[in-house]
Amino acid sequence: MNYFVKHLAVLSVGIALWGCTEQPASEERTIYIFDESEIWVEEEGGKSAEFKLVIPADGRYKVTIAGQGSQTVWLEDYIHNTDDRTYNVTGSLVFEGGQVTLSIDGSPLQAGEHAFRLHSSSDDPLIDYIQFERLRNHRPSPKTLTQTMSGNEWELVWSDEFDSPGLPDSTKWTHDLGNWGWGNNELQYYTDGVLENAHVKNGNLHISARKSDDGNWTSARLTTRGKVDFLYGRIEFRALIPTDRGTWSAGWLLGDSYVDEISWPYCGEIDVLECVGYEINDTTGNGLNHATCHTPKYYFKKGNQIGDQIEVDSMNTVFHTYAIEWDSTEVRAYLDDVHYFTYDKSADSLEWPFHEPQNIIINLAVGGGWGGAKGIEPTFTRADFILDYVRVYQRTKGE
Repeated sequence: MNYFVKHLAVLSVGIALWGCTEQPASEERTIYIFDESEIWVEEEGGKSAEFKLVIPADGRYKVTIAGQGSQTVWLEDYIHNTDDRTYNVTGSLVFEGGQVTLSIDGSPLQAGEHAFRLHSSSDDPLIDYIQFERLRNHRPSPKTLTQTMSGNEWELVWSDEFDSPGLPDSTKWTHDLGNWGWGNNELQYYTDGVLENAHVKNGNLHISARKSDDGNWTSARLTTRGKVDFLYGRIEFRALIPTDRGTWSAGWLLGDSYVDEISWPYCGEIDVLECVGYEINDTTGNGLNHATCHTPKYYFKKGNQIGDQIEVDSMNTVFHTYAIEWDSTEVRAYLDDVHYFTYDKSADSLEWPFHEPQNIIINLAVGGGWGGAKGIEPTFTRADFILDYVRVYQRTKGE
């Protein structure tokens, strides 16, 4: 039996979603109903069906799929993109028999027509409908801090010293939300306003990945998006890194022009602090930090990204400072003021998208293509990524 998109219905309800701190959306749902007219196309591992739809607004969406029988499904976006990329915007949803409705939260989608492909592991897919519900409006940063990079002294222009106990400062940070895999097949659900996943105490921010009794993971991802973005400067993360196999700690920058997955890597990405648990010795805490620049010409899904790594001692017990200095032609990476990497490809915007503002992000992921490359430690149920501060400086001439 085959099902296809028969029609869509957009339901707009004037009720704000109160569980989000980042500009809630009105409760708007778009439902796509499948019927018997569709011909599913055979592919390796199952079948797939293509359809187009119009997303009403830039935002983060809950995607719900209703189906029957035993099958694993996932939704691919931008199927005709010119970069030959595969954009999985839901991760895998596993149906275990009977009539089931499954959903994921947080899929980033921009306004306009999208060409989707729904993949199923079944030779006889039974799909009833797909529903898109906007959880949050996308909000770019309204303010840009542009740092001067000439002079012989550093001047602090922005920071969070994490001095106020409780939830992170909502005037500086937006909580990203959801469990759509984050483009890397990550396992965690990023929560918003949950102290167990992100809290400040004793002058430090604790981002905690936790495994629930039912085996699901939660964590936190904080970004300056929607508050302030940055162009150039010295950006520092002073942190302790968890050693558990399966963790993926990060302090990084992502272009403010990012709206959904088609935006990357055109928006640019600078990884300042990036550590995976399986590269860190559980006993000594010695491991590796990676600094990388991702651009349209050089990025990890092409396998030609440009970066470097440095050995770090006692990553989990001694605070180290992970930093970059970013100007109009170079990004230079430092560990405790020791320079170890320079990115200087700036011939055009494909090599150098870093003439546009970037938002700061700090997060702790579980699993994923890199963090989970060597599995997840079976006894691992909690890990803490601890930050002493995040700072942005500019150069001045001094007196």
